[in-house]
Formats: sequence, C-alpha cells, structure tokens
Amino acid sequence: MNMNERIARINELYHKSQAEGLTEAEKEEQARLRKEYIASVRNNLRSQLDNITIENPDGSMVNLGEKYGKKNGRK
Repeated sequence: MNMNERIARINELYHKSQAEGLTEAEKEEQARLRKEYIASVRNNLRSQLDNITIENPDGSMVNLGEKYGKKNGRK
C-alpha cells in the first residue's frame, strides 16, 4: 500500500468512525495506519534535516546531519 492509499484509508476509517463507528479490527487497522504514516513523516523530515549544510562566515561548511543527526543512537 503506497502512502496515498494509506492516507485515503485513514480518511475513510475516520469518516466511518464519525458516521457509524468502527469494529475492533477497523480500530486496530486505523491505529496501525496512523503509526505508519507518522513514522514515514518523521523519517522524511529527519532525512531532509540531516542533509542541511550551513556555510559559516569563514567559508567552512558544516553538515548538520553529521554534526547533530547521529546522536542518541540514530542512524
């Protein structure tokens, strides 16, 4: 299931929950899909932030992903 399909299914389950309620299996599916979506967004953001390079006034370059991205066991 690609991301667009996941988002569509999350929305479908949300609307169903508002209209008529969800079964236990649907609630579990909704929770699982939401967790997968959030994990994907976090990973994409982390990847973008890890690829930021800043140029200092002296001309040196600092890759923030290398400087800060590997703390706390990440990557």
